[in-house]
Amino acid sequence: MANFKLHSPYPPAGDQPKAIEALSEGLTKGVRHQTLLGVTGSGKTYTVANVIAQYDKPTLVLAHNKTLAAQLAAEYREFFPEHAVHYFVSYYDYYQPEAYIAHSDTYIEKEAMINAEIDRLRHAATQALLTRKDVIIVASVSAIYGLGSPEEYEKVHVKLAVGEALSRAELLRKLVGIYFERTNADLAPGQFRAVGNSVEIMPVNEKVLYRVVFDETDRVAALDTLDAISRAKIGSPESVFVFPAKHFVTSEDERERALADIKLELDEQLAKFKREEKPLEAERLKRRTLHDLSMIREMGYTTGIENYSRHFDGRAPGEPPHTLLSYFPHTKDGRADFLTVIDESHVTVPQIAGMFAGDRSRKDTLIEYGFRLPSARDNRPLTFEEFEARVGPVIYTSATPGPYEREHSVPPAGQVVEQIIRPTGLVDPELIVRGVVEDGDYPGQVADFIDESEKVIAKGARVLATTLTKVMAEDLTDFLKKRGMKAAYLHSDVKTIERIEILTNFRKGMFDILVGVNLLREGLDLPEVELVGILDADKEGFLRSETSLIQTIGRAARNVSGRVLLYADVMTGSLTRAIEETNRRRALQMAYNTEHGITPKTIHKEIRDIAESMRSEHDTAIDSMLSIDTELYKKNPKKFIKEKRAQMAEAVAALDFETAAIIRDEIYALEGKESPKKRGR
Repeated sequence: MANFKLHSPYPPAGDQPKAIEALSEGLTKGVRHQTLLGVTGSGKTYTVANVIAQYDKPTLVLAHNKTLAAQLAAEYREFFPEHAVHYFVSYYDYYQPEAYIAHSDTYIEKEAMINAEIDRLRHAATQALLTRKDVIIVASVSAIYGLGSPEEYEKVHVKLAVGEALSRAELLRKLVGIYFERTNADLAPGQFRAVGNSVEIMPVNEKVLYRVVFDETDRVAALDTLDAISRAKIGSPESVFVFPAKHFVTSEDERERALADIKLELDEQLAKFKREEKPLEAERLKRRTLHDLSMIREMGYTTGIENYSRHFDGRAPGEPPHTLLSYFPHTKDGRADFLTVIDESHVTVPQIAGMFAGDRSRKDTLIEYGFRLPSARDNRPLTFEEFEARVGPVIYTSATPGPYEREHSVPPAGQVVEQIIRPTGLVDPELIVRGVVEDGDYPGQVADFIDESEKVIAKGARVLATTLTKVMAEDLTDFLKKRGMKAAYLHSDVKTIERIEILTNFRKGMFDILVGVNLLREGLDLPEVELVGILDADKEGFLRSETSLIQTIGRAARNVSGRVLLYADVMTGSLTRAIEETNRRRALQMAYNTEHGITPKTIHKEIRDIAESMRSEHDTAIDSMLSIDTELYKKNPKKFIKEKRAQMAEAVAALDFETAAIIRDEIYALEGKESPKKRGR
């Protein structure tokens, strides 16, 4: 029986049928490396979805940033609504790795702001891989970083069943043992609370509550699944599985062995520092490590526990860590039994290859100056060679494949499959080259771009602009706003969900021009964009290389009126090659349309709020209540707030803290105040 069932309102078209056939045949024949050279807007994701359905095995889709990964996850969920499509990226909205700068004697402590919702999605991904076969995981490069043993993660779960001999106290101890936290307030993922003869648990992978009711004989009398916000009963299962709240878990026996190994390594490193006459480094390492050992022994966990992962996993020095790849299925002889798709491979492949060296350099310095034990080196990303050894067949997708893909996709070990003809009949955009500097009647690139943008915006379309630096992008955005134009700039340090919301709002028309530097090239599906302006297109370099130019040009390829303004005073080699390749593809597409009587049509794609699925239920509930209550509040603010405060008090009296917190934050929103939760209290 097939694991995957593809849902699509339309059949493959354009070059898609032959691409699907070629890629599927390659997988059947055991071809290891295949490249799908698909132009922007040719439906590479749909082609791959068809291949996944035919190959019928779990699939890992790698993307080079969180925004693209979120977009791909949403698309695959549409194609496979009955199956487990999950999103796996770093759970940090902000991340500053631990580091030491020797020349200035500056120690930078690890600092991170963890996004609880993304952490929940990570757990949902790993648990799906351990319990199902119909799984697609869309991941960032986070997939090659240490994650903890899947065997231990699976082994220490808690199974609850109606009729099971289990006391309330025993369950509480078990939950603490798998890193759940006890609370008397609002439940968050990975927390539980005891209320009377029942225990309520919020698992880390679902937006629900499990209510476990005990009888007088210390047995589980009932199991209920509740909506996390309304607390309405969803179901009454006979049994449920509760997986650990953290990925780095070990049994008690393994923990004791690991602690002994860490202490032994500490003694060896202290002896080394003594021989080298480094008392400061020795004291620093001793205090840090003994504190961590104490926390692990008492609490089972400590900040930075991943730096001791080799000891907990029982790995030899230098042996690669467990990663997300470890959770995918493997054959009995250890070979990967899943498909890997590397999206926008010309960026993602080099990104994967570059992770190890940077991490090793940082760790070496920390170890040399006594901030970490040598085993911290083994808390690391995979090397590219290790990554290659841990995946099976790979499909690379890109409009501009890089050297690695081209080299490895040579027959008979590989193949390149072109997808130039779009199902919509859309052709590559018209390219127009204009000068950068003001010359006679020509006003210069910025003024010309604004003039062209106003014409496009008047028709209800959108505009993209790419600059060479962040400062230039900010200045251009401010200048456009002063001219009364609705413009926004996509910062590289904008939080994950906010970044996605900006793109969604851009598509909705909340602003007309989006300005960026290197954020607007790969994988952004924006069919409303009719005009792309590439400022300073003649500045040879990474941002104006042939690959970058072709990718940026592709942003206008989803609109029948798509045009690209290339501002250049000099025709560089990269610019010349990009124009020639675009015109080659455009000629093939126009010839195909003429031969088949096709009239191109702009893509009309539903504007999905990807970020909405990543927001907390708490925030969603508040928004829902605000949409209902705002008008009532306006009629009589004081009376309305008084009634809301009374409702909040009733919820607290009934120990319904979730509802109380929602009402509290709704009151703050109505009064225009910032909630305590957002202030970090």
